[in-house]
Amino acid sequence: MGGSPPPPSIVYSPAPPPPPPPTPVPTQSFQTQTALNETSGAQQRLNMELGAQLDRTNSEFFAGQDARRYQAQGTEQRLSYAAAGEQERASTGARGEQERLGIAATGTEQRAGIAATGQEERLGIAATGTEQRAAIGKTAGEQRLTDLQQEMFRRYKENRDYEQSQQQYRT
Repeated sequence: MGGSPPPPSIVYSPAPPPPPPPTPVPTQSFQTQTALNETSGAQQRLNMELGAQLDRTNSEFFAGQDARRYQAQGTEQRLSYAAAGEQERASTGARGEQERLGIAATGTEQRAGIAATGQEERLGIAATGTEQRAAIGKTAGEQRLTDLQQEMFRRYKENRDYEQSQQQYRT
């Protein structure tokens, strides 16, 4: 059979030569960066000090502003309460006046109604009295007539009895 081909051969390339050692070059970048960092730090400290001072100044100013604002609000509120109280007193006075006028009108109407009722009652009582007097007069007239009739009947009977007794005496 034939044989198998020979294995491939691997060829390695040679390693590159080592890099040359760094050559120190004198530079000012480190000193410049250090100076820049110091300047930046000083600027930040100054900014923070000024910011804190500004915050204190603002705090004092706005605390005063707040106090003045609260005082102004309090003054406005007191004035508002005073105006509302004044309006309420005026409204209450007007309402009281209206109620008194209404009560007076109602009283006048009630008195007029009572007077009319009293007048009608007096007229009714007077009419009743007139009717009663007429009825009593009629009753009295009838009673007198009845009494007169009874008296006349009594006299008739007495006279008849007398005549009968006289007649019997003569006989």
